[in-house]
Formats: sequence, C-alpha cells, structure tokens
Amino acid sequence: ARLVESGGGLVQPGGSLRLSCAASGFSFDYSFMRWYRQAPGKERELVASISSVGGTTNYADSVKGRFTISRDNAKNTVYLQMNSLKPEDTAVYYCNAGQWYGQGTQVTVSS
Repeated sequence: ARLVESGGGLVQPGGSLRLSCAASGFSFDYSFMRWYRQAPGKERELVASISSVGGTTNYADSVKGRFTISRDNAKNTVYLQMNSLKPEDTAVYYCNAGQWYGQGTQVTVSS
C-alpha cells in the first residue's frame, strides 16, 4: 500500500489549505480513511475520519467547524480542507488507512 500526502505549506493565521492524499495498492473504496497530525514534542492526534462511502465523518473537537474531510473514490484520494487556521494547527499531517501511513506533509501556521 502507498499513501502520498501533498498540499502542506506555510500559511498565515486565518488562512486555508487543502491537503490531498493519493492512495494505491489496496481497496481504497472499502477503506476507512483518517488524517492524523503530530506537532513537535506532542503525541500523534487523530484529526478527522471518513467512512468508506463518505457518509460518516468525525472530527477532533479542536478542528470541528474549521476542517472538512472528504474523499473521491474514483480518484483514490482523500482530502482535508482546513480553514481559519491557527498557529496551534502547526504540525506534520499524516494520511492513514488501517496500518498504513503516508510520509506526512508539513503545515505551518505563522505570521
């Protein structure tokens, strides 16, 4: 299996980013997908999850109302739209499917 994240970068507080995760090598259509993040010196945190057909989503309280997870099963891709970003959102963001993780993409929120 392979998961490749993209879309991270440096953004000012209040800004937006959209992360993408391209999946291959497993049955993406049937897989529950998650986004995690890990800030320096902190444990990895579950940010958002989405069911295989996208009907059920869940979010950490810290991002609820600001982040949106979605998926395109035709493209084997899961997304994380991040709005109203805060400095505390700074972290490496990882895509996850079961036991597999991507390499991560850095998100830095700073003025």
